[in-house]
Amino acid sequence: MTTPRLHLAGITKSYPGVVANSDVSLTVMPGETHAVLGENGAGKSTLMKIIYGSVKPDAGTVMFNGQPVHIRNPQEARALGISMVFQHFSLFDTITVAENVWLGLSKRLSLVEVTHSITAKASEYGLDIDPGRPVHTLSVGEMQRVEIIRALLTNPQLLILDEPTSVLTPQAVEKLFVVLKKLASEGCSILYISHKLHEIRELCNACTVLRGGKVTGVCNPALETNASLSSMMIGAEPPQLTHRALKAGAPVLRVQNLTLAREDQFGVDLEGISLEVRAGEVVGIAGVSGNGQKELLYALSGEDVRASPGSIRIGEADASRLHPGGRRKLGLHFVPEERLGRGAVPTLGLAHNLLLTRQEAISHPRFGGGWIRVGHLEAQAADIIRRFNVKAGGPRSAARSLSGGNLQKFIVGREIDAKPRLFIVSQPTWGVDVGAAAQIRGEILALRDAGCAVLVVSEELDELFELSDRLHVIARGRLSPSVPIAQATVERIGEWMSGLWHEAVQAHLDEMGDAQPGGGHHAQA
Repeated sequence: MTTPRLHLAGITKSYPGVVANSDVSLTVMPGETHAVLGENGAGKSTLMKIIYGSVKPDAGTVMFNGQPVHIRNPQEARALGISMVFQHFSLFDTITVAENVWLGLSKRLSLVEVTHSITAKASEYGLDIDPGRPVHTLSVGEMQRVEIIRALLTNPQLLILDEPTSVLTPQAVEKLFVVLKKLASEGCSILYISHKLHEIRELCNACTVLRGGKVTGVCNPALETNASLSSMMIGAEPPQLTHRALKAGAPVLRVQNLTLAREDQFGVDLEGISLEVRAGEVVGIAGVSGNGQKELLYALSGEDVRASPGSIRIGEADASRLHPGGRRKLGLHFVPEERLGRGAVPTLGLAHNLLLTRQEAISHPRFGGGWIRVGHLEAQAADIIRRFNVKAGGPRSAARSLSGGNLQKFIVGREIDAKPRLFIVSQPTWGVDVGAAAQIRGEILALRDAGCAVLVVSEELDELFELSDRLHVIARGRLSPSVPIAQATVERIGEWMSGLWHEAVQAHLDEMGDAQPGGGHHAQA
């Protein structure tokens, strides 16, 4: 019998008010790609942190390559040959990519050597990144590439990946899978956490299912269906979305020739961005991370107010120079991709986090001097927790105490509950389990059906195809023409992600022109 690479027995970990892991056993063989599946809050991330030495278990044993080990910290884990890519990145914002990677490697290596290694590894695996860039200038997708490269540079025997493809394009996912399959063929074991069931079925040859911190099943995912895996994970299949055909109403958001120079040397210039979102429609924006999404969302949310007058209109109002509070008064509510720090204050309770974008609980100076009505806030937060099935200790729970998926549900719920006229959301279901993702997408479609104008920026094409009425692609700071979802294909959108829509649009115009009497070009793309 081959000695298991990793064997866990009876792992238990409790926190005040919650048992994260209860008597969990797990075995991973050399060269095996082993999925750990479960809904948000099922205990997956806690279990991975125990393996990586970030969390100490209350009970249970850990065996690595047949030897009992007590992993006291990540440094000891890396020395054993265990590397981990976290869902919430562990990078220092104020230093460069190379310096971040250097911190986790041998002190015998110089920064120059590490920089060369990053460049070589990035080229080998198709994970494009500049080692000299400060981390605070990177998009979420680019930060994820840094984490993956940092893990690969340790030449791990066991690689733990927590939601590694959540902000990668289909092409980038394919490249990553080539890398992971090669690693597994060379004997590296992989623990893979993902909510994307089709990925697990394609990549993994074993799967352990957690529910409520306990193991509820072990299977070979290649022999399962998405429906059977969903049932094992959440006890039922996720509800099917209904995307009814609706006639869009009047324009709510109009962006005309928005051109903005980058604010830092590693940003992206926005060039001639024009788009329109009407009442009762969902417009999606696809694109590879780092192509101007961050800059566009800052301009639309009001965090960047440098736009030319008249270039951003909400309804009939010129919103170009309005700050976020002014835009909220016009009916705009916004969900950023960064949950902690931008979408929520980590140390504040959920109730007080409502105050970031909601003012109803602050009494008017005429009727009490601007006091916060805490009871009103807590009742509002409790309603959002109930409606969106957020697993939390209650309205006073600190935002940072929630799992990533549950915090995402709360933030999305907070903004939807405000009944927006215009709803802009970035990466709405990043790191969210299949049941919660279906719920969030259903709520977005319900908003749209109620007449709200919705703009969704996502790097998950499946999500955009499921939600959108029309699609744009952003590449190198430029925006493609919109394409009705009925005419969009994964192949076409994938090509456009490289900025190749000009040729495709011209070919379309030529075809349409040839079909006209006399061959004139009268069609609009």
